[in-house]
Amino acid sequence: MDGCRWFTQAAWTLWIMSVLCAGCQTTSSCHGCRPPAASGGGPDTPRELAKVSMPDYVVEPPDVLMIDAVRVVPLPPYHIEPLDAIAIVVTDALPQQPIQGIYPVEPDGTVNLGFSYGSVRVADLTVEEARAAVETYLKQIIKPNFQVNVSLAEIRGKQQIAGPHLVRPDGRVSLGTYGSVRVVGLTLEQAKAVIEQHLSGFLQKPEISIDVFGYNSKVYYIITDNAGYGEAVARLPVTGNETVLDAISQINGLPPAASKKRIWVTRPAPAGAGCETILPVDWCAITQRGQAETNYQILPGDRIYVQAQPVLTLDNTLAKVLAPIERVFGVILLGTSTVHSVNGQNGSGTGF
Repeated sequence: MDGCRWFTQAAWTLWIMSVLCAGCQTTSSCHGCRPPAASGGGPDTPRELAKVSMPDYVVEPPDVLMIDAVRVVPLPPYHIEPLDAIAIVVTDALPQQPIQGIYPVEPDGTVNLGFSYGSVRVADLTVEEARAAVETYLKQIIKPNFQVNVSLAEIRGKQQIAGPHLVRPDGRVSLGTYGSVRVVGLTLEQAKAVIEQHLSGFLQKPEISIDVFGYNSKVYYIITDNAGYGEAVARLPVTGNETVLDAISQINGLPPAASKKRIWVTRPAPAGAGCETILPVDWCAITQRGQAETNYQILPGDRIYVQAQPVLTLDNTLAKVLAPIERVFGVILLGTSTVHSVNGQNGSGTGF
């Protein structure tokens, strides 16, 4: 009898605790079961049929910039390096063996003038010093009164600037042997000017072309409520033309638990502003009636929140709260039945 009374009291206690816990759980959410009140969405808000152009793109990590050098002319005096090519013209050379054309500088720093002339070392020399070296060398082979002309034909050993360049976390792009340049917070025109100014310390009147190869820093977010089991977040790049409908299509539509009446766009506000911009979305009007009023244009930093159906959230919340209580009841019932079974066996054995 005492066991039954104890079981009844424990059951009532656990039931009261479950009700209290369920009440606390359902009221601790940010906005309960209702979306926040609208605080934006005036007539000037960009939407499907009234889109606006994005402002000048500002470079930020981890964007990828396409940088190509249009003109790479070293500052004088230039010192010839291996793999360069120089143009050499010599008058009154040996018969049938003229010296006239473009000669590559070998990896060892020499140029080969032909079978009868051999090689002359020109690496690390200026163009004028290379001309004097070739002239001095040929005096041993060619009769006097010849003339030598040497000019730089092609630069190959110099660092080339071409292709995609990642904006590093420190806001800089690497230009190889030319060092790195800080471009974070700059528009493309400003970044072009800064890079050309930096290269002017190595090149003569440098000129580059620059464009964005990977738009990685301007994104928006889609947060979908999983009805009491957390939230899923999708991070997507902004192309400058997508609307709410375009954004939801990127995640293959609304999830099964989503509520069509609880979708809104939240725009970030500066710290300490004390206000927020919330744009409610009429999903049925956008998809079923083709209305563009709430099909807002997505801007960088926007959050599209898709709340779950309240009944599913409540059901899952109750399931999470009641599951451990059911386990406790199961253990209590199992223990009580075991005790009764043992007592019954003992009683029947004593009577026998």
